[in-house]
Amino acid sequence: MLAFLARRIIIAIPTVILISIFVFSLQHLLPGDPILVMAGEERDPDVIAALREKYRFNDPIPMQYLAWAGNALQGDLGISLRTQQPVLELIGEKLPVTIQLAVMALIIAILIGIPAGVLSAYKKGTWIDWVANIIALSGLSVPNFWLGIMLILLVSVKLGWLPASGYMPLTEDPLQSIRVMIMPAFVLGTAIAATLMRHTRSAMLSVLKSDYVRTARAKGLKERVVLIKHALRNALVPVVTVITLLFGELLAGAVLTEQIFTIPGFGKLVVDAVFNRDYAVVQGIVLCTGIAFIFMNILADAAYRILNPRMSQ
Repeated sequence: MLAFLARRIIIAIPTVILISIFVFSLQHLLPGDPILVMAGEERDPDVIAALREKYRFNDPIPMQYLAWAGNALQGDLGISLRTQQPVLELIGEKLPVTIQLAVMALIIAILIGIPAGVLSAYKKGTWIDWVANIIALSGLSVPNFWLGIMLILLVSVKLGWLPASGYMPLTEDPLQSIRVMIMPAFVLGTAIAATLMRHTRSAMLSVLKSDYVRTARAKGLKERVVLIKHALRNALVPVVTVITLLFGELLAGAVLTEQIFTIPGFGKLVVDAVFNRDYAVVQGIVLCTGIAFIFMNILADAAYRILNPRMSQ
């Protein structure tokens, strides 16, 4: 397993380099000049010249990239052009918020989506299958922002059960933090649960037709054992890929949900950085997001070998 992980990490290095080049180049194609924004309304030529020299905007783009990449390798992603804070510090402030939201949403999605997919496949063609598919289709069709607003009106405004917005760090008050984050996590989790349900159902339908499932049933094993130990374990292999990719998307930031519930996560940071032409922040966020996706894919490959040891042979 260690040798496999080492190979995957080595293969991932060129991918990270390509992502960094793409991000750095694409960012410079965006309209607008962040230096003019920083210079203020007066736009004094001396101030503009000093800012361009300070942030190396006078250097050729390849030299700018090499300087940025060299600093990134040392853990320095630059300074925000707007707040003058280190980009790594900004990411460190927002990342725990988004990780908590993503983990809670994924837990909700797994608890709903996988059991519903297994039950739908096992009861194929029955009313249970139809109800599960209708619910899954609804989860995919209902916009997150609409569901979030409706939950705020019902659960927070009318019933007063949960806070409507805000954020409480998990380290300060765990219970209050969960109360604040449970609604946005549910909003994100329902859409993901619908996707997981559809993939789990498809994988289970394929596995239930296989020879080893028929053999297990012929041996007289209990149906629960056949479903969980033999069918579900093999059906989870493609589902793991979906889970890791969905988790990577959640880490990238659920912009609308974070805006509705006033959560200071990655989504708001990305939106503010793009509107403010804050090159350093955008580059740092996209680079970290790309690395997160690569890391999640490596974890998915490792999970394959755990779920199906034959893949490591």
